[in-house]
Amino acid sequence: MAHLIAYVDGFNLYHGLHGKYRHRYLWLDLVALTRSLRPRDELVKVKYFTASVMNDPSALSRQETYLQALAAHCGTQIEIVMGRYQSKEARCRSCGATWTRYEEKETDVNIAVSLVADIATKAMDSAVIISADSDLSPAVRTARALAPGAHIVAAFPPARFSHELKRIMPASFTIGRAKFSGAQLPRTVTDPLTGHALERPRKWAAEAVPPPRQNTEAPSRPRTHTC
Repeated sequence: MAHLIAYVDGFNLYHGLHGKYRHRYLWLDLVALTRSLRPRDELVKVKYFTASVMNDPSALSRQETYLQALAAHCGTQIEIVMGRYQSKEARCRSCGATWTRYEEKETDVNIAVSLVADIATKAMDSAVIISADSDLSPAVRTARALAPGAHIVAAFPPARFSHELKRIMPASFTIGRAKFSGAQLPRTVTDPLTGHALERPRKWAAEAVPPPRQNTEAPSRPRTHTC
């Protein structure tokens, strides 16, 4: 039986889910999702790479509640790896307008380092990368060169796709709605250590799902300015 580690790009997954389903499936059990994607493998760990939301206290509070619930419910099978956001001034070449944008830093590097290290130390021989970020391609090529027999696949979030990842992997697919709906955390998660009850944010309650959007190559960041 293959030993599986999942590498979850939090930014890519969140924006894919939110773009297609809004808040409906954000209260996501990543361990249950991974098991549904690779049911025949023995799950070693799910590694979730994300960064704290900036300049939006309400969104940050929801994110922190989710991370706490994820850790409480999944225990040692989840590892949360935090990157960071960095502010940067941007200027429109057409009209000269300036604005502050936030770039997520370290996530793709953290995923790449972790994937290659796990292959090199034989921590796993099966990997699923939940992302459509083509910046991960060099790490995937390196991992496959180090362990040609390892099975590494890409699972694309909704409305996200990478031709490059698809090209260099033996298998890739887009995660369907049924996988997300079948892998939700309980509405209330109780921390086994503190007894604290963690409630799904009200904003993340089930709601009407908008019409599906056509899959596109995942952008590095959403646009924040139009002329």
